[in-house]
Amino acid sequence: MRLGVLDIGSNTVHMLAADIHPGGRPLATTSDRTVLRLMRYLTPGGAISPEGVRALEDAVDQARRVADADDLHTLIATATSAVREAANGAEVITRIEARLGQPLQVLTGEMEAELTFLAVRRWFGWSAGRLMLLDIGGGSFEFAAGEDELPEVSASAPLGAGRMTLQFLSDDPPGEERVAVLRAHAESTLAPIIESFRVLPDPDHVVGTSKAIRSLARLVGYPTRGWSGSERMLLPRASLASWVPRLARIPASARQELPGITPDRTFQITAAAVCLLTAMEMLDIDELEVCPWALREGVLLRYIEQSGMGPTVPLR
Repeated sequence: MRLGVLDIGSNTVHMLAADIHPGGRPLATTSDRTVLRLMRYLTPGGAISPEGVRALEDAVDQARRVADADDLHTLIATATSAVREAANGAEVITRIEARLGQPLQVLTGEMEAELTFLAVRRWFGWSAGRLMLLDIGGGSFEFAAGEDELPEVSASAPLGAGRMTLQFLSDDPPGEERVAVLRAHAESTLAPIIESFRVLPDPDHVVGTSKAIRSLARLVGYPTRGWSGSERMLLPRASLASWVPRLARIPASARQELPGITPDRTFQITAAAVCLLTAMEMLDIDELEVCPWALREGVLLRYIEQSGMGPTVPLR
């Protein structure tokens, strides 16, 4: 059976289709992605501008066409921080649902963390022991930790790379003074979250997901052999720390020439690096293991568990 997830995020509208069968892992068949960066379209009052709504509708129409052409059994449509926090979020949701012809499930930050944690747990397996997850999106930064499929602690902070770029690093290049201001903001925002994780037992694996973290791993990390012989990426804190001042001095046009930094991430990668480094330092994490599965795979896995392959059911 072929299922699809339409993920309306702060950076992209991404439709992922996968073939699934009982007892097997989802096998991706189609991936359609529109770079939107909704944070650019926010008005001073926090609403998505009319231009942004039209761009979002166009991206949803494109994803719907791809989904229809792929003959999906079910399309699960979700939205995250940019839509749920917009001042006109209810209106935007209504318009998206009209274009899709089905309900849109708006995920809370904690739900994002839990679903991504589920994907990471399935990817690593039970033998991996206790896991800690860090996941940076365009609008928010998610954390989760535990030894089961549901995390013992999950949290979400408004420290997404797109949001922080607009708020703190809008100059190009931003410079080290603005980076220091962002760092102080990240520290104060993360302080209560970090305390809730410090009381937990030490994790056996600390895992990073999301496109931003994968990009940073290709820039500052290194590959190592995985359990099954496949290559996996590690992201050391020391290497990330050495790159943050350099990223602050490099203009966006030059950042996309760096290894792993794609044109759609070049403006946001510095903010992502600063927030990730701050979290790693506060949690005393020396190194992250990068997982290729994240929120969309978690949505698929949870849907499969809950629905018995029937009509779309709300994610819980």
